Amino acid sequence: MTDHAEGAVELLPVPGLPEFRPGDDLTAAIAEAAPWLRDGDVLVVTSKIVSKVEGQLVPAPDDPAEREARRRELVVSESVRVLARVKNTLITQNRLGIVQAASGVDNSNVSQAEIALLPLDPDASALKLRTELRERLGVDVAVVITDTMGRAWRVGQTDAAIGASGLPVVRSYAGEVDGQGNELVVTEVAIADEIAAAGDLVKGKLGAVPVAVVRGLSLTDNGSTARDLNRPVEEDLFRLGTNESIAQGRREAVLLRRSVRSFSGEPVDEDVLRRAIGVGLTAPAPHHTHPVRFVWVRDRARRTKLLEAMRDQWRADLRNDGWDEARIERRIARGDLLWGATELVLPFMVMDGAHDYPDPLRQAAERTMFTVAGGAAVQGLLVALAAEDLASCWVSSTIFCPDIVRAVLDLPADWSPLGAVAVGHPADGVAGPRPPAPTELGLVEL
Repeated sequence: MTDHAEGAVELLPVPGLPEFRPGDDLTAAIAEAAPWLRDGDVLVVTSKIVSKVEGQLVPAPDDPAEREARRRELVVSESVRVLARVKNTLITQNRLGIVQAASGVDNSNVSQAEIALLPLDPDASALKLRTELRERLGVDVAVVITDTMGRAWRVGQTDAAIGASGLPVVRSYAGEVDGQGNELVVTEVAIADEIAAAGDLVKGKLGAVPVAVVRGLSLTDNGSTARDLNRPVEEDLFRLGTNESIAQGRREAVLLRRSVRSFSGEPVDEDVLRRAIGVGLTAPAPHHTHPVRFVWVRDRARRTKLLEAMRDQWRADLRNDGWDEARIERRIARGDLLWGATELVLPFMVMDGAHDYPDPLRQAAERTMFTVAGGAAVQGLLVALAAEDLASCWVSSTIFCPDIVRAVLDLPADWSPLGAVAVGHPADGVAGPRPPAPTELGLVEL
């Protein structure tokens, strides 16, 4: 194989293809649209049409918010590991071993009632198409199946190979010598990716031309497939950058926490919330005790009953203070965030393992110590939620009506409420870290 074309390279679109649906004959459609295929051509096929004919389409709800929630679920289910979250996009390693945004789950160029997944085995799909075209047209072509991806440290997307048959996907130059006498050590050219990107120049994203032909290359099949292009995650070349990112994340973790009062309604991953609560429970505690209980009020009917009872008590307290009804309703509206939160977590302080002292002073100090430990646990929960890109807001409401809270939730009399934490995905997206506060606001140096 040469490392370049014998002469000029031609990029030929294949127009006239139909809108594909599950069960359609992709080979027949291409053979009819491109009877002019010849030996040595490379057929470049957008993965979306392969997904369609193979039935890799998932029904999507009509409601845009529900549709987006379903897409997010598919991103997770199609991945084998989540490597990063960039704003609201997950970078994953998907079931094909490819590291890309959103596991390749896509809702472009499909009906609004569907979401497309990648083909189950793009290499097998490429081989099948190549074999069937040889039988139908008598030509020996190579096939590259493509998907659009971003690239590390580069702006914009390009098409890359996710399936291939009939060509060497990588050309290694290790051990060869350049024109100046320098031995090449690590140079490898991703031939299949270069072909994928070249084909996209005549396919485009909006032109309804999902297939192209690259003509003029001299390629010898070596049995390789697009899976050979996947670099194992364990061989990440940018670990130093990752370490620096981790260090920055540690520095900014507390600064990500903000009080958010408006939530999108998107479901909160149960495992993520449990993990955040587990982080909160690592807070320091007196005498090696466990002074905090987090009550996750998951039952909607019980949550409504609790919030109604708290609101009634708040309204009664304000009336006793002599407030007029209009002013009362304005103040009570501040509690609406607990109604709108996706999830509600109530922290409680419990004096399990506390020491008993004969004098009131030390006994009061013991209670203060346990209360401070409870506050540390709440802060740990809030920071952990922020690190998981979840919004939260701690409010003090339960502290002012402890008997009502315990009665509605049927909790022990010695559980002392420490407020309520509203949890959900932020309605306005995730905010970045804020700067540390000026030290003159609270630092005293002696």
